[in-house]
Amino acid sequence: MSTTKHTKTRIATRPCPFRTSELLRQGGVHPVLARIYAARGLQDPRELSSELAALVPPAALRHIDAAAVFLADAVGAGKRMTIVADYDCDGATACAVALRGLRMMGANVDYIVPNRFEYGYGLTPEIVELTARETSPDIIITVDNGIASIDGVIEANRRGIEVVVTDHHLPGDALPPARVIVNPNQPECGFPSKHLAGVGVVFYVLLALRAELRRRGVVDAQTQPRLDSLLDLVALGTVADVVRLDANNRILVAQGIRRMRAGRMHAGVAALFRVAGREARCASPFDLGFALGPRLNAAGRLEDMSLGIECLVTDDPGRAWAIAQQLNEINLKRREIEAEMQDTALLHLDSFEPSGASTISVFDDGWHQGVIGIVASRLKEKFYRPTITFAPAGDGWIKGSGRSIPGFHLRDALDLVSKRVPGLIDKFGGHAMAAGLSIRGEHFDSFQQAFEAVGKAWLTEAQLERIIETDGPLEDEFYSTAFIEEMDSQVWGQGFAPPVFCDEFRVVSQRILKERHLKLLLEKNGRRYDAIWFGHTDSLPERARVAFRLDANEYNGVTKVQLLVEHAEPA
Repeated sequence: MSTTKHTKTRIATRPCPFRTSELLRQGGVHPVLARIYAARGLQDPRELSSELAALVPPAALRHIDAAAVFLADAVGAGKRMTIVADYDCDGATACAVALRGLRMMGANVDYIVPNRFEYGYGLTPEIVELTARETSPDIIITVDNGIASIDGVIEANRRGIEVVVTDHHLPGDALPPARVIVNPNQPECGFPSKHLAGVGVVFYVLLALRAELRRRGVVDAQTQPRLDSLLDLVALGTVADVVRLDANNRILVAQGIRRMRAGRMHAGVAALFRVAGREARCASPFDLGFALGPRLNAAGRLEDMSLGIECLVTDDPGRAWAIAQQLNEINLKRREIEAEMQDTALLHLDSFEPSGASTISVFDDGWHQGVIGIVASRLKEKFYRPTITFAPAGDGWIKGSGRSIPGFHLRDALDLVSKRVPGLIDKFGGHAMAAGLSIRGEHFDSFQQAFEAVGKAWLTEAQLERIIETDGPLEDEFYSTAFIEEMDSQVWGQGFAPPVFCDEFRVVSQRILKERHLKLLLEKNGRRYDAIWFGHTDSLPERARVAFRLDANEYNGVTKVQLLVEHAEPA
């Protein structure tokens, strides 16, 4: 979707502390990268380390030692454990990591992924009943969910099942009465990296469990399981969940990508690369977020996430490939449904004037609840407003999925709506940038008004203007494939944005490609560059100020630098 004419967009240069940039440069960092890192708040070259030794130690996570002791006792006693996973990519990878890691350490462990449309989100009493019936566990371990599952944990306790909650979502006012809770966002947890994904939390629990088994003499440095073999899965879940890539998460992702590039990955991950038509030997966070992640997520959105988990837990390449092809088919179906829903959403919003509204809430009784999150994301991109899309959830209920913009904490906004209008929201949960909720269908208009009231109170006009942040001009000599390789050596993503440069160019020529994209030839200081602006067809004036990313474009065996345009305006 190209940006609508109503959304104000402007280019701004990120402030860059000169002293920090100089210190980084003196520490041996490439001069342009030193400037880029300093603008992202990095102060010490050591924060660029991608070595496992630089990870924050597990002991910093509240209750992790108690979890390790409890699980080590359970493994020793042969207790039956069942993992209850969430149904997105983070949940699927967290489940696969927990299952593989616990089995490496001798645990008797199975997993269950309830159908999201029947059972909803989190460890509900119904899911506890299903788990008890199907796997008769002594212990339930939640991954990527559970911090809000008070009723579910009470039900498990009533049945004599102990619960270990591993989660990263924000807790409500009360915590569930679980045996142990490991969550960097629980009260009084001093873990400095609050942005671990669910898969990152469970990986940390495994590290602590292994240390406990070493302490007990069950394994030693020679015989202990190699948990680094799970890092391809940790990287995939971390990137796909769009958590902030702080220094700690960047290490986990860099290590996973290193394994993928070296061909040391699980059969399912290799199959997903192949079915997506991507090369694992040049794996990037972009591949994980936009090629592999969506194919796994599609299973949870439209059908049953156990297919995605099965892809990640099988060691049989043939089986992994067969499942990856199924996941690809489901993803194609998801894209079709999404395109239709998007068209319908734009009809609903035909008369929408961003100048008069701070938020978007939209409902259609023909929508699929598995895809509303993606549609919310697309509408948020198009209109640059916090957006919640709703679909029918049966019995008069409707389910909403929301996406936000910087400066508007979506979960807190829903919390405020629920306090201002008691009884309006049945349940809600999530993060600053993404959240979900359920309401009665007949309350949609009331919700829309209450949500808009919060938006009006919280958001200024300046916050509703889309700002393309750039790293300023790039010196001529760095428009090179060598510099692109230098940039590719670092992990970029959420909260550690990839470099975007900005400069003034003469537009030598422009034409529309495939009716959807603007193909450009730009000139600066006598040098000419190919450029493309995807999803945009409006022509540019002869002189334009262009915000762009550098890309190495390979064609007929020749690699040339091309500019990927993020935004352009008259110079």
